[in-house]
Amino acid sequence: MADLWLEHTPVPGLLVLRLPVHGDDRGWFKENWQRAKMVELGVPDFGPVQNNMSFNAERGVTRGVHAEPWDKFVSVATGSVFGAWVDLREGDSFGATFSVEITPGVAVYIPRGVGNSYQALEDRTVYSYLVNDHWRPGITYPALDLADETASIPWPIPLDDPCVEISDKDRANPRLHDVVPMKPRKTLVIGAGGQVGRALAAVLPDAELVDHDALDLASEESVRAWPWAEYTTVVNAAAYTAVDAAETPEGRAAAWAVNATGPARLAEVAREHRLTLVHFSTDYVFDGTTAPYAEDAPLCPVGVYGQSKAAGDLAVGTAPRHYVLRTSWVIGEGANFVRTMKRLADDGIDPSVVDDQVGRLAFASTLADAVVHLLEVEAPYGTYNVTNDGEPLSWRQVAQRVFELCGHDPSRVSGTSTDAYFASQRDAGRVVAPRPAGSALDLSRLRATGFEPQDHLDALADYLRTD
Repeated sequence: MADLWLEHTPVPGLLVLRLPVHGDDRGWFKENWQRAKMVELGVPDFGPVQNNMSFNAERGVTRGVHAEPWDKFVSVATGSVFGAWVDLREGDSFGATFSVEITPGVAVYIPRGVGNSYQALEDRTVYSYLVNDHWRPGITYPALDLADETASIPWPIPLDDPCVEISDKDRANPRLHDVVPMKPRKTLVIGAGGQVGRALAAVLPDAELVDHDALDLASEESVRAWPWAEYTTVVNAAAYTAVDAAETPEGRAAAWAVNATGPARLAEVAREHRLTLVHFSTDYVFDGTTAPYAEDAPLCPVGVYGQSKAAGDLAVGTAPRHYVLRTSWVIGEGANFVRTMKRLADDGIDPSVVDDQVGRLAFASTLADAVVHLLEVEAPYGTYNVTNDGEPLSWRQVAQRVFELCGHDPSRVSGTSTDAYFASQRDAGRVVAPRPAGSALDLSRLRATGFEPQDHLDALADYLRTD
């Protein structure tokens, strides 16, 4: 009995498996799909949800060429077929072909967009296939004429042989030069109008960018209506970040809807559609008393914003393919602390800035680069702390550095405590959310993937030079 082994083919991603078949006088037995063994061997963990069988009464039945928008795993339960595949995906391999005879000891993994066809070589052949999506009405996908001259499939039984049966629909399929290639599944960036979303747009030029008006995570109807099958990766940069307003009755509901319920809906979508889900978290999921925080530090948020974000983190963690990027003190395009300090410096205003909150700046460009890196190197799924590197500083020290880099006297920036800074707001009856005093995050796990974030003061200087 041969061992299970795998063969690569000229069609990228199309794999042939040679299966051990146990036979005796009673017949035979095989492990047709064995997830643990086959994934370890190199077959994608494609998550089949449906098993279909096609009975072919007579030798010569010929079906295809169809490039469905899902992955397939094909074999035979009885009999044998000649299987043929043509790459109908957009790209350099468009039109590449491969064929092999499928007997009980052979199975083939077919990635989305590769045209699949077969010809029954025996009477009463049962062709079996696993797929990782449910058929839905109205789906259109590329198909190819079985007799296309360019593909030149070497059918063992000529297509003009009287025993060959082909459906009228398959006979009407177009030639290769008329086929519209299947486009690859896309990356979706949610919250594209924010600081991180804008940075993501720069490093993911082919991604589809949406904001709240197009896709409202707080709306179950909006999420359900989205065509998730078109995507392979979803990057969620949307969040309710008004930390003080989150402490009000209206803000509390909004924060939980966007920061917790929305990510939970995305996690459900990611499970159903086999998506990679990237989600941004915050240092506010901690109380700030024991920084620097590692990824596995116990969650202990003290305000509504942090509580809602912590709940979102836990929900995203239920998606099989997920990255939670925990960050702090984000600086990017749009209104932010650095731009405010620069404006005050240039306007001759001497600010008083809190000096009892300590952390590191996280530039949106660094966050975006980290997303691309984690996806490209296929880093282990899970939570990663992502900020810029360097010595943690107080907000006052950061402000002083902004003044200095802009050619102003840093001593113009005085210090104050968080309590004193917000005293006037509390006296006026406004709600003030608690802030973590220590926001520094341990970057060891991120570095272990090969990503080295720039020092936050060097990044600050670069940011001010180009802003």
